[in-house]
Amino acid sequence: MNFYAIRAIYKFEMARTWRTLMQSIASPVLSTSLYFIVFGSAIGSRMVAIDGIEYGAFIIPGLVMFTLLTQSISNASFGIYFPRFSGTIYEVLSAPVSFVEIVMGYVGAAATKSLIVGALILVTARFFVDYHIDHPVWMVGFLILTSITFSLFGFIIGVWADSFEKLQLIPLMVITPLAFLGGSFYSISMLPPIWQTITLFNPVVYLISGFRWSFYGVADVNVVVSLGMTALFLLLCLGAVWWIFKTGYRLKT
Repeated sequence: MNFYAIRAIYKFEMARTWRTLMQSIASPVLSTSLYFIVFGSAIGSRMVAIDGIEYGAFIIPGLVMFTLLTQSISNASFGIYFPRFSGTIYEVLSAPVSFVEIVMGYVGAAATKSLIVGALILVTARFFVDYHIDHPVWMVGFLILTSITFSLFGFIIGVWADSFEKLQLIPLMVITPLAFLGGSFYSISMLPPIWQTITLFNPVVYLISGFRWSFYGVADVNVVVSLGMTALFLLLCLGAVWWIFKTGYRLKT
């Protein structure tokens, strides 16, 4: 394992984050703070408790997971797309570096950025809403697993996209609606039975449900099922990345 190559790619990507601090870190934290102000303080004070949890505290796991998904995909997709766009990807591909090391560098950096944003949002939420974490180890585990999984998914999108418009297509048209409809701001038990069944086909439901369980011990879906679905998506992304490097899909042309 060429750890020097992994560290070089990782440090390069992280350096870009510090150069664009406002866009990479401050902007998502500020945007999420606005959600806390509007939904947590203004609207939340007029909402009834859900599963015995105040509404402002109830939406914290959903907002953190929503930001983690979008940031993981955005960071990883742009991280690999820009070298393809500028042509510098060929320097990486021609170096004595395996695809595992390339992926570890890019995905590791994207996941790290997302985790930093997630941690800052949790700290920021404390200024607006009082909350507790019943299972901190599980909470950290879900954060890490989700950030890595969707950073891999973002890496795939960055390889697939051949324009900046396509780079934003999946996050805006697919991930954002799924996150909003996946229980970020409500419990799916509040929906009519038919819609509860339909919602279970939304993979984001399992992420948010498991993450919320780690906070308050309540979940719409069994936590083992949530963990299993997340692990399954991780394996699918790993398989897709392996196929991309095996075939050279949009990397060698």
